[in-house]
Amino acid sequence: MFGRRTTPPAPGQAAGVPTMPLTKPMAVVPAVVAPTPEHAGERGTDRPSPAAGDGYYEIKTRVFEALLDTIDLAELSRLDGTTKRDELGDICREIIHVKGYVLSPSKEEELVDDICNDVLGLGPLEPLLGRDDISDIMVNGADKVYIEVDGRIELTPIRFRDNAQLMNVCQRIVSAVGRRVDEANPICDARLMDGSRVNVIAPPLALDGPTLTIRKFKREKLTLDKLVEFGSASPACATVLRIAGASRCNVLISGGTGSGKTTLLNCLTRYIDPGERIVTCEDAAELQLQQPHVVRLETRPKNLEGVGEVTMRELVKNCLRMRPERIIVGEVRGPEAFDLLQAMNTGHDGSMGTLHANSPREATSRLENMIAMGGFSLPVRAVREQIASAIDLIVQAARLRDGTRKITHITEVMGMEGDVIVMQDLFVYEFLGEDDRGRVVGRHRPTGLRPHFMEKARYFGLERELFAALEEGA
Repeated sequence: MFGRRTTPPAPGQAAGVPTMPLTKPMAVVPAVVAPTPEHAGERGTDRPSPAAGDGYYEIKTRVFEALLDTIDLAELSRLDGTTKRDELGDICREIIHVKGYVLSPSKEEELVDDICNDVLGLGPLEPLLGRDDISDIMVNGADKVYIEVDGRIELTPIRFRDNAQLMNVCQRIVSAVGRRVDEANPICDARLMDGSRVNVIAPPLALDGPTLTIRKFKREKLTLDKLVEFGSASPACATVLRIAGASRCNVLISGGTGSGKTTLLNCLTRYIDPGERIVTCEDAAELQLQQPHVVRLETRPKNLEGVGEVTMRELVKNCLRMRPERIIVGEVRGPEAFDLLQAMNTGHDGSMGTLHANSPREATSRLENMIAMGGFSLPVRAVREQIASAIDLIVQAARLRDGTRKITHITEVMGMEGDVIVMQDLFVYEFLGEDDRGRVVGRHRPTGLRPHFMEKARYFGLERELFAALEEGA
């Protein structure tokens, strides 16, 4: 054990309680009988979760306060994660026994786990963060925690002690990436250490208490082959997308919220040549590129004085001075769209980005609108010419009504015809019905059209493979 006191206990202090030098002595308190298991609900899928009014939190608070009086935080910080948890668990168990709390073995382990999660992690959320089948965690105040599993949203019995504990967890998350959330700045985007996306909105804007949303990433990195295995794409679709990424096509990934745009972008970037210099621009860094030469940039909000903000457009403009071969924009949502199109048109082939839209045609319209929002007084035809010459492929992702995510369109931008951007679909997802379990049934149908980026594929020696994929899909 770390930092244990070996000298005799001070007068009035319970013998056997682990203490650190210069800490306050702990007095023995009357034994408290823990609530019986029949009052327990389910925490996650396999752990009991006590009700807020059954005395559990009172016991937990007393043990937690005693723990803070017992440990040396400086000594604790020098230990690795596993050792920290083991040491804290041992000390918590001794405190429980010395103070006379009568707990069943399962209740004691749950209490120890909860306290360790509060000290080292994100409190009640730790069991959910450890589950790889959860894609979203949605906390609506201290009393309601929802999760998304297999595309379905369900309520969990997990609860925070109160809104103050929830706010403390939110502060811990955002402070780790140099941001803050309070009444003056009640909205904040951040990320966890594994890249999972986090959004916090606090009172007074959130009326029912702090609201925390976490978009979790799977520990196992998804690939196009995995998407084929899940049915999100056909083998031919995956091959065409892999060739598009390898042959430096400019790709825009379009879709609604939760449709898998960022996951698909991560899959496409796996096929970028390791020798290329890549610069990524994001509001909250969540892309997980595997290449060795990657420069990651992140926007910055205003500071307490209301200055120091760095916008996405400033990052994209600065990219052009950094000799990038590819620019990856996590999400295009404003005037930076114009700068990204210019970069694609001026020697940065293979650049990629995502945006919110419900169809490939709507994606081009949204680009026009975002450029107009930036105050550019350009003729509509000039903007459309920029889009038509910059974008090679638009990949449409969608979340279907059964919760599954599919690539619904792989659409190529051909050019201009009059004032209209001409596009052709290479693959379209056809809805065929649903099975006995209510799952959507369909197939990715190739249109049989010859890809316009065939010349790029030929330049990189991938023309034969592209033809073979299209014939296989047919």
